[in-house]
Amino acid sequence: MLWEVLNVVGTIAFAISGAIIATQEDYDILGLYVLGFVTAFGGSTIRNLLIGIPIESIWTQGNLFVVVFLVMTVVFLLPDAWIPYWNRWGIFFDAIGLASFAIQGALSAVQVNAPLSAILVAATLTGCGGGMIRDVLAGRKPMVLREEIYAIWATLGGLIIGLDLISGPWTTGILFVTIVTLRMCSVRFKWRLPRYPIW
Repeated sequence: MLWEVLNVVGTIAFAISGAIIATQEDYDILGLYVLGFVTAFGGSTIRNLLIGIPIESIWTQGNLFVVVFLVMTVVFLLPDAWIPYWNRWGIFFDAIGLASFAIQGALSAVQVNAPLSAILVAATLTGCGGGMIRDVLAGRKPMVLREEIYAIWATLGGLIIGLDLISGPWTTGILFVTIVTLRMCSVRFKWRLPRYPIW
């Protein structure tokens, strides 16, 4: 039950981030829904395509689609005075989404006996793919490729699962907390990957 709650929280956080970017880019309500849904479900959809999971399985999340739709409608109707509060707390909820989606993606790949390379891709795409598609549709440079360290933490989660270093709910929970903590540290301390030129 806790895992399902975290998954819902992460999905909603991703949807809100997509909706907020749509408002910042002056999109209409259709554009807001498109960016929100793409951010929330785009990564898992691409993952399913790449590792051979039936693509129609995405539609089994009917109740979550309804929740996301309602949340984005609220975002559209609210005045923009609440956005600074989201900027303060949204990063934390986004980190929850990153961790839960990355672990979910890696475990999905493990269930279909995918090789380690596919597990790494599944974890990374599930955690970051939706945000990358969102940024491309919004005409922005993908955040995960230029801001604080983000995608690497999803890949790290996939690596740990792919190497079979977790063996039950407790170790999975520890991995989840670790990814969230590392992501928040990246934001707090401005951790970035090296850029060209290095010197």
